[in-house]
This record gives sequence, C-alpha cells and structure tokens, in this order.
Amino acid sequence: MPTGMADSLATAAFWISACVVVYVYAGYPVALWLLGVLGFGRPVRSAPVEPPVTLIVSAYNEVAVIGDKLRNSLALDYPADRLHILVVSDASSDGTDAVVLACQDPRVELLRMPERGGKTAGLNAAVRRAHGEIIVFSDANAMYDVLALRHLVRNFADPEVGAVTGESRYRIAEDDASTDAENQYWTYELWIKGLESSLGSLVGADGAIYAVRKALYSDLGVADLSDFVNPLQVVARGYRNVYEAEAVSWEGGAEGFGAEFRRKVRIVNRAWRATLKLRSLLNPFRHGFFALQFMSHKVLRWFVPLFLLVILVSNLWLAAGSLFYGATLAAQALLYGAALGGLLLERAGRPVRLLNIPYYFCAVNVASLLGIGQALAGRTYTTWNSSRPATPAA
Repeated sequence: MPTGMADSLATAAFWISACVVVYVYAGYPVALWLLGVLGFGRPVRSAPVEPPVTLIVSAYNEVAVIGDKLRNSLALDYPADRLHILVVSDASSDGTDAVVLACQDPRVELLRMPERGGKTAGLNAAVRRAHGEIIVFSDANAMYDVLALRHLVRNFADPEVGAVTGESRYRIAEDDASTDAENQYWTYELWIKGLESSLGSLVGADGAIYAVRKALYSDLGVADLSDFVNPLQVVARGYRNVYEAEAVSWEGGAEGFGAEFRRKVRIVNRAWRATLKLRSLLNPFRHGFFALQFMSHKVLRWFVPLFLLVILVSNLWLAAGSLFYGATLAAQALLYGAALGGLLLERAGRPVRLLNIPYYFCAVNVASLLGIGQALAGRTYTTWNSSRPATPAA
C-alpha cells in the first residue's frame, strides 16, 4: 500500500475512533443536557400514593447480613398492611433460611429454591409469589434509607411509568482504593442517569434498588441480567423507566479491584447477551430517541476498548515526524503508564488515589472487552457470590 494512502487511512482511523470515545464519555451526556435546557424534558407526575408493595430480597448464603436486612426492611416507612417482604433463598446452605424463618413478623416470608439456579431464576419464582402491585427488587447486603420505598413508589402515580430505579451509594473505607474509584465513576453514571430519565427513560436499572409494576414483569431466562433486561422489557412495552435520586440504598464497596473487575466482566457478558436478545430496541424507527440512548450509553461504551486500540495503533504509525501525533502518543503512554502504576501499587497494598482513575478507566474497558469476548465464545453466568459487603443504613 502506498505510504500516502496508509497515512490517510491511519489518520481517518485515529480521528474517527477518537471522536467516538469523546462522544461516548463527554458528547453524549452534554447532548442530553442541552436537550433538557432546550425544553425537551418529560417530568414525572409523581404523587404520595401507597399501593401494595412486595420487597423481594435475593439471598445466597447471606447469614452474615440477612438479619440486618430484615431489620432494615421492617423499619421502612410504609404502611405495614401494604408491605410484603419476600426473601428468595437460592438454596442457601449457611443458615440464611433459619434466620428468616425465625423472624416472627407476618410481613416476612421465605421462598427457598429447591436447588441453586441463580438470582434470575429465583426472581421469576418470587414475582409469581408476590402479593404487591409494585415489586421492589433488592439484595441482602443493600440497606435502604427509611423513606426509600415511598420515594420509589410515588413515581408510579404517573401511568406512563413502568419502572423506577433508585440510587446506590457506597461507603468508603479510608484505604479502599477500589470503592473510591468506583464512587468517582458512579457519580458520573448517576449524572447520566438523571439526564436520561429527565428526557424519557434511563437504560437499565440497579439490582440493589429498583421497582416495577408486577403486571409488566415477564419471566426472564436464567442467564438474563435481570436489572438490565427487565427494565428494557418495560421500555419496549411503551412505559418509562425513570430515576429516583431520593430512593437511596447503601452498600460496602467491592472486596478489592479484583472482585470488582470480575463483577464487571460478568455484567457486560450478560448485558451483551441481553442486547442481542432485545436488539429491536436499537431501531430508532420503532423506539425513537431511546434507541440512540441505548447505543450511546451501552453498546458504544462496551466497544470503547477496540476504539482505544485503533487510536494507539494508528497513532504509532502517524507519530514519526509529527509534533502533534508525537504529543498524542505521549499522552496515551502517560495514561497507560499511570494505569499500570495504579495496578502495581494496588497489588502491593499501597494504592495512590491520583492513579485510581486511569487504573479504573483501563480496568473497566478491559472488563468490557473480556465480557463481550466470553459471550461470543459461548460462556454464560447464572450463579456467583456477591462481591459487595453490607453496610449500615444511613
């Protein structure tokens, strides 16, 4: 290939890939913000309603936290005669079931699965058993603020709302580098969720705290990522999935970067499978602006590592004899060097906060690449243990 043509291709590849990465992380949220400023928002018509609610708590070998979770759930500010707490145990073997059965409050019920089949299989069975008109999904290690249910439920006064996603927050230990980085990333994600919700629907939910109308819940495949697929099903049926910032759940951070990394690989693996299953939602002629949101917030972001690789390879080709491309190559070397330094220091038990962001950025993108690669190779996830410990409610 002539050198001039190779330079042109490398230049095009560099700039196209760079524009995609900038769009995913900056252009997309700024575009959402501008649409809101220009008056395209869709406010939720909320009201202090009190429909019957079933709080489904997913548990597998959670004896260390299930007692706290029950106490937290029973203390929530919601009418006792309209609250049903259903703990679905995925064939726990550590005494979790005994703690639930020992609870004498009539609002609490145990649903034990006969064999371990994963969280989603348990949720399917639990929703069929649920009494409530509104189903709230939670994890055993997620502790709710006392008004969390009321804040979630008030959004269902709007008949256009089919699902509501609350806000997870993480308590950070002084030396917890993984949770510190996650919190910084999560603050950015919550900003995007708020912008998406203000214009229509956010993409996905949070398995620790989200609610759905029972009538809109459809049984999921056992390998489905429930808090991703279920809200997408709701949107596909013409209802909104909105964000409620005042419905707060508290958790501890993941047990180190390694556990958080593995969690993200599993999430992307299952979310990619879900996207293939619900790919019609990417059709703008059928789903309008939500299709662009889905593509921008999820699909393009999962493929950012490939665009980063193209940027690096094309930059290596272009760097010789160019001050500008030499500088962009140096910037990439600085980013990846900082990420490597963050990795080595974290492994040595001496994390440096300044390096957490590049380390976390690179780790998230590598996890995306691995998750999609595993999905394409046929690997599925249905069961695992939580990587996040419990934390006391605020």
